[in-house]
Amino acid sequence: MNGGSNDLGAQEHNSSAPNAGDVLSVRPGAHLTLHYRVSLADSQAVVVSTFGRRPATIQLGLGQLAQPLELVLLGLREGEHRLFTLAPDAAYGERNPALLQRISRAMLEEASEPGVEYAVGDPLEFPSADGRRVAGVLKSLDSQSAVVDFNHPLAGHRIEFEVKILGVLE
Repeated sequence: MNGGSNDLGAQEHNSSAPNAGDVLSVRPGAHLTLHYRVSLADSQAVVVSTFGRRPATIQLGLGQLAQPLELVLLGLREGEHRLFTLAPDAAYGERNPALLQRISRAMLEEASEPGVEYAVGDPLEFPSADGRRVAGVLKSLDSQSAVVDFNHPLAGHRIEFEVKILGVLE
C-alpha cells in the first residue's frame, strides 16, 4: 500500500471539498443519493457504475453497498467527489483457499432446480444451516463432484471506489 492511506487501508485520490459551511456529512444510517463506481485497480475493469446513469439512493447499514465501501463514505459531505483505492484486506478480503470446496454431484443436484445444466463459471446458491442462501461460483464439474468457490468475486483484488455524494438525509 502506498502512502496517504487511512486506517481502513484505503488510499484516497482526487479529493475536492465543497465550499458550503453547513453541508451535511455522511453518518451511520444516513440516506444518500450518490454516483459510484467500483473497478479493479490493476486492470481498471469496471465492476459496477452509476455514473452516466440514474444515481443510486441508499441507506447506510442496510447492506445496499458492501460494508467496506460504506465505511469510506463516513464523514464525506454533500458535493464531494472522491476516489479511494482499497487494498484487498480493506475491501472484500484476501482469497481464502478454505472457501474453495469440493461437493458431491448429488449435493449440487439436491440444491438445484430439476433439469438444470451447469457450466464452469456459473453462479450457484446453496441453503445454509441458518436458512440463508450462500453464493458461490462453479469452478469445475465432473460426474462425481463439483468444485465451488465461495470467496467473494472481488476477494484478493485491490479495488478503486469512486463516489460523488449528491445528497445526504439524516
